Amino acid sequence: MAEITFGTDGWRSVIAGDFTFANVRCVAQAIAQHLQAQNLAGRGIVIGYDTRFLAENFAAAVAEVMAGNGIKSYVCEKYAPTPAVAHAVTVLKTGGAIMLTASHNPAEYSGIKFIPDYAGPALPEDIDPIVANLAEVLKTGAVRKMSLEEAEERGLVETIEPLPAYMEHVEKLIDFAAIKQAGMKVVVDPMYGSGMGYLETILARHGCQVKAIHNWRDPLFGGSLPEPTRQHLNELMDEVKKSGADIGIALDGDADRLGIIDPQGRFFSPNEILVLFLEYLVSNRGAAGAVARTVATTHMLDRIAAHYGFDVIETPVGFKYIGQALREQGAFIGGEESGGVSIREHIPEKDGIFAALLFIEMLAKTKKTAAQLLEALRQRFGPIYSERLDLRTTVEKKDEIVKRVKTWEPQSLAGIPVKHSNRIDGLKVVLANGSWCLVRPSGTEPVFRIYVEAASEAEKEKIQQEVKTALCVQL
Repeated sequence: MAEITFGTDGWRSVIAGDFTFANVRCVAQAIAQHLQAQNLAGRGIVIGYDTRFLAENFAAAVAEVMAGNGIKSYVCEKYAPTPAVAHAVTVLKTGGAIMLTASHNPAEYSGIKFIPDYAGPALPEDIDPIVANLAEVLKTGAVRKMSLEEAEERGLVETIEPLPAYMEHVEKLIDFAAIKQAGMKVVVDPMYGSGMGYLETILARHGCQVKAIHNWRDPLFGGSLPEPTRQHLNELMDEVKKSGADIGIALDGDADRLGIIDPQGRFFSPNEILVLFLEYLVSNRGAAGAVARTVATTHMLDRIAAHYGFDVIETPVGFKYIGQALREQGAFIGGEESGGVSIREHIPEKDGIFAALLFIEMLAKTKKTAAQLLEALRQRFGPIYSERLDLRTTVEKKDEIVKRVKTWEPQSLAGIPVKHSNRIDGLKVVLANGSWCLVRPSGTEPVFRIYVEAASEAEKEKIQQEVKTALCVQL
């Protein structure tokens, strides 16, 4: 049987390749044993799934295994977003959730994400026991299961719809009166994913004029990726400009990340969204505390935080560490450059739906465009030019480059002295003028990611070239 590897956010693999019903049941058995060991089995578990091929069938297979282990499953009646599934954990007070999703991965992939009882991404201390259980299950083949018919008779399966409780929760966190007064016109692109119906329902309920595109189930995602990055949002850009909308919002495949398009068709990067949120939460909501970001996320957050006297918590890549900072370390906002964000009052899970609503509230209450708000920040804190390069290589060359990264200790880049460096996750080098670069290998692919943030476009390109030369990386 193929090796099942858990990455930064669960296990993902190709459907009918490694992602088979047999393997899914083995993973479910390993999770069931973990719940039992933690004395959480009696609380039950939420099971959600996205819009991918056979997603509801895989979810049913998980429920059969849970029932076979005497654990009650609360199964979503249809596809549901990851953040709504995580929120259901807090409502039902279950021992956690299992989300069948491959997020923004290509259509041939599916995956399993375990969400513990704290309703955020699982930390290593929760995943490691599951992996250990899984090794034993794969070796022995000991999977306990029960038919859904019998499980229903025994009260071990219940169907739920997470939207109403989720909507009630966000209505306490978002100023919908201001949004209604502003009369916002919004175009929503759920990218054929499991966020379909959430933003449309919530915004229409509060007086917004909403139009949705790509809002039907297509397991092939229109032949593209359900990833809300600039290159995948051309149709949303066109629709926003054509309809004269105030904002366009895209959600990824399981709606835990978002993309923003303004009335001129401008795409706002996750880093830009994060700095806008930080300034808005402090200036308009009186938020205070620490600011959490991953090692790969913009230092504009640091500049703003320093201005207000807030600490910055730098974490490894992975929203699980941001969630931990929100739960345990006094952070009031946390985010990552790949698009995940949440705040202290919300669940400690990245949430594209909530982030979209907060963005709309920000526009409504400030009565300014996102471009105007961002320009004001640049005038106050200076410009920043950020870019991530994904450099594909071979497995053999990747190993060579990893060795070089481990011994590379530059004294300067682009003629600027190195201030300090760290190896929290990969190698991060911070320069004396505040510019920085991060070199980090992918955990699952023969890919290197080079993140650079600099004071000018020319400086950014010079740092990129010097890093590639030093590590013998060819584009």
